[in-house]
Amino acid sequence: MVFLRNTLKSLLSSSEPVVLNLPCLHACKCSYVNVYMKWKKDSYYDSIPQILNSPFLKPITSLINIISQDPNGCIPVSVVTKRGLELDIPMKVARFLRLYPSIFEEFVGPQYNHPWFRLTPQALELHEEELAVYRNRREDIWIRLKKLILMSRGGVLPVRVIRGLQWYLGLPESSFDKGVDSDLGFELVEMEDGEKGIRVVSDETVLSVMEINAMKQRTWADDEEGSTKAIEFPLYPSKGLRLKKKIEDWIDEFQKTPYVSPYEDSSHLDPCSDVSEKRVVGVLHELLSLFVEHSAERKNLLCLRNCLGLPQKFYKAFERHPHIFYLSLQNKTCTAILKEAYNHNSGIEAHPLLKVRKKYVKLMKESEVILKNRRMKHRGVHDEDVCLNLNLDSTEGDTNI
Repeated sequence: MVFLRNTLKSLLSSSEPVVLNLPCLHACKCSYVNVYMKWKKDSYYDSIPQILNSPFLKPITSLINIISQDPNGCIPVSVVTKRGLELDIPMKVARFLRLYPSIFEEFVGPQYNHPWFRLTPQALELHEEELAVYRNRREDIWIRLKKLILMSRGGVLPVRVIRGLQWYLGLPESSFDKGVDSDLGFELVEMEDGEKGIRVVSDETVLSVMEINAMKQRTWADDEEGSTKAIEFPLYPSKGLRLKKKIEDWIDEFQKTPYVSPYEDSSHLDPCSDVSEKRVVGVLHELLSLFVEHSAERKNLLCLRNCLGLPQKFYKAFERHPHIFYLSLQNKTCTAILKEAYNHNSGIEAHPLLKVRKKYVKLMKESEVILKNRRMKHRGVHDEDVCLNLNLDSTEGDTNI
């Protein structure tokens, strides 16, 4: 108070203009990266079949590959009993196999009465269709890995990271067992830390999905200086999600922020700026657009932080942009979903393997019907036995009289 009083006295007594530099006169301006968004449940994205069943479909396809590669087309359960952790099976392997009788057929083996499993005709036919997609759409599938590598720092991505994303990219499980295919434009290199990495040989220019759609829709505008592209992300608000007016204004300003392609160098950007935030959103948007289901478990994307030059808490961008991404909490995990891919006016190309996975999910659902019928049949037999025992007891009572 004394400081303010003395300052006012000097201001009134002096004839010269005085510039006040008081802390209370400075307003704190928050950028978009400081915004907190409240999560809103959306039943539409929570119930997408291929995303909801993806954690179970992954080990199913692994087991299908193991059984189909056997010369006899069948295996004893002991072959995979101790590989549950490796195959991401959340329970005992034998129990997991019995959960899907529409895919795995159980029978008694030739020795020691051990349970054996083979593929049902429907599963075998669907597996052949999957292999045909790998053969016929080979370039369309591998171009997605090429784009991911071109997004990484130095154009090199560790093999360890790629293996962790094989399921999302739709690559065959045996893709790197015999090295890399140079015909596809890949090269195996030694990285600085001694790790094996894969780089793209060609230096072709790649446009992101956002840039391609902007060119098609002729919305590729330049900013006021005419040097940087300002592309707006398509927004898909969830029903019942209401944002404060101040946050809506920030979204409008964010959309006008210059767009930096995921394939461009971003080392010169201020990590605390809105331009850098838009670059992070652009990388995540492009990344999910490359995946089969256009979604991924958030924890499985953390390995890409250093590879793609992302900030430490880049995963918070999923929460700050609920009109672009949705976080599903189904299956006791957090799955990031690209909303644009599941809307009618989407400009994202479907993955060649998506139709096959949808058919796998449909076949999985048939297992529920089979198991339900088995339970009903078993219950019916049990009820008949109970009725028969009651009738026998009644008959015995009559003869005693």
